[in-house]
Formats: sequence, structure tokens, C-alpha cells
Amino acid sequence: MQALAELTLFGDVPSLTAALVAVFLVGLSKGGLGGAFALMGVPILSLVMSPVQAAALLLPVLLMMDAVSLWAWRGWFDRATLWHTLPGAAFGIALGGLTAAYTPEAMVRLLVGVVALGFVARMALARRGGPVQPRGQSRTRGSFWGGIAGFTSFVAHAGGPPFQVYALPLGFDPRIYTGTTVIFFSVVNVVKLVPYAALGQFNTTTLTSALVLLPLAVGSTLLGAKVVKHLRAELFYPLMYGMIALVGVKLVWDGLAALLG
Repeated sequence: MQALAELTLFGDVPSLTAALVAVFLVGLSKGGLGGAFALMGVPILSLVMSPVQAAALLLPVLLMMDAVSLWAWRGWFDRATLWHTLPGAAFGIALGGLTAAYTPEAMVRLLVGVVALGFVARMALARRGGPVQPRGQSRTRGSFWGGIAGFTSFVAHAGGPPFQVYALPLGFDPRIYTGTTVIFFSVVNVVKLVPYAALGQFNTTTLTSALVLLPLAVGSTLLGAKVVKHLRAELFYPLMYGMIALVGVKLVWDGLAALLG
């Protein structure tokens, strides 16, 4: 444990335990089980390190998970969705990098949480009238929600709900939806490396800590993918909407708690 403490951010058993729990939950999410688990990563790590340090540690781990997810979901994606959302996401990330010092993370989390809950409420009301027809693609909507996802992903690691607002109503096969989401956030996380590095968020200790977590990151991501590949659409979509609702409640809670001191 002494050697691990000297080389990594895990100086004691509680810090290592928190890291393992956080990475396991985030891995399940990256495998395809939705964003609620992913949002627990930074808060859990923040129990044993600063939120900024926790976010910096998770980004290399997310990139490892992205590589595994890309392999697990290879061949399953919708080209049009990526074409409509990724340019906006790149703009949103750039805007986030330029305004990070002036943007209150708590307010971003609160607003994203409100959007997520509003989206779930709207879909629930629509479904009361019977099955909802899939919505068509739109470059305008895709660019807007992709941009919001890129910005909120950079500023508050909360890009999932904005992307889901655009992608879920398209009504894809669960495997197509998951594979498309994996590619979208893989690209987003790679692009985020540039401004994060420019802001001095990475160092040898952080990268070594991420390397220690690699086996669990790979295993939990594959486990999440295996579960999703066996879910039928009638189970997958209620699960996703439930996850978005949980994410919304968590974001609103975090935002209000921070703003109210």
C-alpha cells in the first residue's frame, strides 16, 4: 500500500475503495447501461479527493472505457445522428474551454437537470396517448443538442442528458442507439483532452492512478455491454428514461446544494 500511495492518488484504503467503486459504476454506464451510473463517478471520488482532481483522474479512465466500448459495439451506429451532432459538440467543447473559468458548474448542473426532467415528463405525457412515433433526423436540432452536450460535458461532465434528448426520440434499435452514443462520447472525450491538457489537469501521478484502474475499467465496461445486448427495446427504453430521470434529480440536487451553499 505504501508503494501505491507514493505513485498514485490512492494513499489509503478508503481512497482506493472509492476509486474502485466509482470506476465500476462508470464502466457499467459506458458499456451501455445509461448515464445515472456515470454521474456517480466524480461525487464518489470527491469523498477522498478534490472534485477537480477526481474529474482529471476519470478522463483517462473514460478514454480507456471508450476504446473497449468501441470494440464491443463495433458496427452498431447511425451515421446521420453522428453527422448532425458531432460538429455542434466540437463547438460546445471549444466554448466550454474558453469560458470554463467564468462558468458556474453548479448552475450548469441545475439547468441540465431541469432539461432532463422536463424531457422525461414530456415523453411520459406523450406516451399516455399511446405509442410514440419515432422522430425524424434534424440537422438543426442535432447541432443544438450536440453543442449543449459538448459544453456541459466539458464544464460539468454532464453531457449525457442533452444528447439523449436528441437521440432517444429517434427510436433506434437499442444496439444502434448504444453504439451511436459510444462513438459520440468517445469523440467528445478525445476532443476534451486538448483543453484539459492546456488547463494543466494531467500529471504523472494522475495518469499512473488511471493505469492502476485499467483492468476494472475494461471488465465493468464489457459487463455493461453484455447486459444491454440482451435487453429488448420494450425494456431498454423505459430503463433509459428511468436513468435520465435519476440523472435529472441528481443534477438538480447537486446544483441547488452548491448554489445554496
